[in-house]
Amino acid sequence: MGARPAGRTGEPARKGIPVSVVPTTVSIRNGLFETPVYRKGSGAPLLWLHAAGGLNKGWTPELEALSQQYDVIAPVHPGWDDTAGLEHIDDIHDMVVYYQDFLDALGLASVFVAGHSIGAMFAAELAAARPDMVKKLVLTCPVGLWMDETPVTDMFTKLPNELPGVIFGDLSNPIIPQLFTRPTDPDELADAMYLQLANFSATGKFIWPIPDKGLKKRLHRVKSPTLILWGEQDNLTPFAYAALFQSKIKNSRVVSFKGPGHMLPLENTPAWAKEVADFLG
Repeated sequence: MGARPAGRTGEPARKGIPVSVVPTTVSIRNGLFETPVYRKGSGAPLLWLHAAGGLNKGWTPELEALSQQYDVIAPVHPGWDDTAGLEHIDDIHDMVVYYQDFLDALGLASVFVAGHSIGAMFAAELAAARPDMVKKLVLTCPVGLWMDETPVTDMFTKLPNELPGVIFGDLSNPIIPQLFTRPTDPDELADAMYLQLANFSATGKFIWPIPDKGLKKRLHRVKSPTLILWGEQDNLTPFAYAALFQSKIKNSRVVSFKGPGHMLPLENTPAWAKEVADFLG
C-alpha cells in the first residue's frame, strides 16, 4: 500500500467547512487507481461507501459520529470528486472487483461495510459477491431495485433548486445551510457546479436510466447480518423499497425514521449513528 497526502481532488471544495481529516492516497493495481481515502477513529475497521454527492465536503458529521467507535475508512469512488479511474470500470461488477482490490491494498480480509444511497448499492453488491469480506452490512436508503408502481425519482431531470426537496425530509434542517448552500464567490460556485456535474455523471453510469442492474438476482447471496435504515420521507428512493430489500436479504431487519428523508445520516446523525453502533457492536 502506498500513502501520500492527496492533492486537489481529495480536498474539501467548500470554504467554511471544518477540515478535521486530511485524505491520503491509496495506490491500487500498481497505480492504475490513486484513491483519496479519508480515515479516522479506532476500533474495528468500518468501510464507508459514500452517496452520489461524493466526499468533497470533507469529514462530515455522520463520519465523525461513526469514528467515535470505529476505524472509519471512507474512500472516494473512482470518478467522483474529479478523480480519475472510472474509465477502467465498465459496470457494477468491475466496481465490486475494484473494492475487493481496495481492501486487499489495505491488508483487510474482512470488515464491517456501510453505505448510503448508491454507496449502499455498491456495499450490497460487494457483500453478495464476497460474503467472506463483509462481517456485517449496513445499508442506508440504498438504490439498486425497481418497482413500477413505486418508481425511484430520476434526480438527473431535477433542477438544482429542486434537489433539496427530493433528498431532504425537512427543508428547515440546519444542516442544509451548513453543508449545501451554494457559494456566492463565482470561482467557488463554478467549482461546486463542476463537481456536482462530475459526480452526477459518474452516478449515472451505474443507475441511469433506472437503478435496476440485476442486484435483485444477487441479494440472496448476502450472508452477513444486515441492517437496513430508511427515512420515511425519502422522496428519492421511497420507503416502500425497505421492505423489498429486507425480503431479499435473509438475515436482515429494517429500522425507519419518521422525519428524515434520503439524507438520513445527516438529517438525524445521533439517532442514525446509534442504530449503526448498536447493530455493529
